[in-house]
Amino acid sequence: MSPTKLGFGILWPAFWTGLPFKLAFALLFLSFGIMDFENRIGLAFVMLLASPVTVFALPTIILGLDSHIGQGSGIVLLFMLAIPIDIWSLGIVGRTYFLERLRREPPSLLGLTLWWKCAVVGAIYVPILWYAQSVITEVSISAAQSILAADILKGIPLAEGISIKLTLWSTVATTALLLLLVVGFSLVGRVISGTVEKAGHAPENFQGLVTRWDLLRVPVDQAWMLTGLSGVAVVLSFLFWFSLPVYTPHPHDCCKKQEISVEPPFKPLESLNKNEKMLTHLAAQVEMLVEQRAKSELGKDRPKEKSKAGTEAPVAQDETEPGRPAAVNQ
Repeated sequence: MSPTKLGFGILWPAFWTGLPFKLAFALLFLSFGIMDFENRIGLAFVMLLASPVTVFALPTIILGLDSHIGQGSGIVLLFMLAIPIDIWSLGIVGRTYFLERLRREPPSLLGLTLWWKCAVVGAIYVPILWYAQSVITEVSISAAQSILAADILKGIPLAEGISIKLTLWSTVATTALLLLLVVGFSLVGRVISGTVEKAGHAPENFQGLVTRWDLLRVPVDQAWMLTGLSGVAVVLSFLFWFSLPVYTPHPHDCCKKQEISVEPPFKPLESLNKNEKMLTHLAAQVEMLVEQRAKSELGKDRPKEKSKAGTEAPVAQDETEPGRPAAVNQ
């Protein structure tokens, strides 16, 4: 068997076997507030936490390459808890792989042996992979930008230019990462091959091997295993909910959504009746305003008539008074 296939066949199942337990502790520590990761650490967090080859590579990356993945005492505690989980997962996967694929007798303490060998390889190779991938990504981004800055491609619209640039540098970076991962799996397989060669052949036939490695996955007391797992899950769930500041999830103050009122369905008959009533009410108000205006104008005209009558009476007396002496003289 090739070293790459051997390394991938052991590391990949061990990755998925231990990942759920690690993520449960990571979520618990995040809810307690003792651990905080940077925004860009999504892929790096999975790569560093989920694989057993990254136990000793993390301090080298943080201290040697000056790459801070986060802060808090929970990061150290999380990686310390990941060590027994990795040993357990490598033990289960290793015994199954030795019996099923290699037809070899699993040696004692196989999980611990595979763990320290993978950890040593990771402590040397993962920092190299981290640095090489960073350099390749930066060079590919600058090369894609220089290609788009050429005279031939100056007429490309902005949106198409961004798509071309992203496609160019991401293709190069992804291809380089896959090649580096293949080299890493090959190195792990070469280190593990020594343990495989020292292991003796299994005495059972194929049917006996299938029964044996199948029984490795099924515990003797299944009820006790189910009770234990359920109890641990309940305890972790209560710890998670009690560690949250509030028990009911709600959006943050900066991310509140605007309340949208639902418009009622349109009913034509009700709308016509409402409009008819409104028109009747408005007509009554208009008539009332007209009457009030007429009354106010009538009240203003009466004082004017009285003032005119008062001024006309003295004038009439002045006109009749000079005629009296003529009548008397006659």
